[in-house]
Amino acid sequence: MASREIDTLTQALARLPGLGPRSARRAVLHLLKRRETALEPLLRALEAVAERLTPCSTCGNVDTSDPCAVCADPRRDARALCVVEEVADLWALDRARLFPGRFHVLGGRLSALDGVGPEDLSIDALIRRVADGGVDEVVLAMNATLEGQTTAHYLAERLEGHPVRVTQLAHGLPVGGELDYLDEGTLAQALRARRPVA
Repeated sequence: MASREIDTLTQALARLPGLGPRSARRAVLHLLKRRETALEPLLRALEAVAERLTPCSTCGNVDTSDPCAVCADPRRDARALCVVEEVADLWALDRARLFPGRFHVLGGRLSALDGVGPEDLSIDALIRRVADGGVDEVVLAMNATLEGQTTAHYLAERLEGHPVRVTQLAHGLPVGGELDYLDEGTLAQALRARRPVA
């Protein structure tokens, strides 16, 4: 029974990840009830980002400046480069504040089924960054999927001719995980990556 504009807003929010139609309706009702404290600040923030959003020409991150804040940070170690599939992966790793280096976003992963080949990703830009020198280590932070691991192997092969150390994130048992609840792939990877007890 809402107006067409409110219905359009609800449908737009329902298309966001993690929100379905019911959650979108609740969000819209919240925004409408709190117009001055929630709706209007959200509108201003969306407009500002929409006007200034740009991809980083160095790493592929999205920000309101080029180069992005991560690439422009002089405290970052330019000798360490972490390669991720998507911007969300970069944000997750950066939020943890555990990696002091710089990043490179591929824009996806290799997938024969989806028709995604090396030319569809920013692999050539990665190779150029490494070939330009100054990078000692490339960390392959691909997702633990078949496509992610295929992408990591492809990148490792492409980087073989360059004087860099290529490493990969460890995979296996999650902290607090119980063996009974883990899938066979995770268990297999944990067994393959086993190490001596200190």
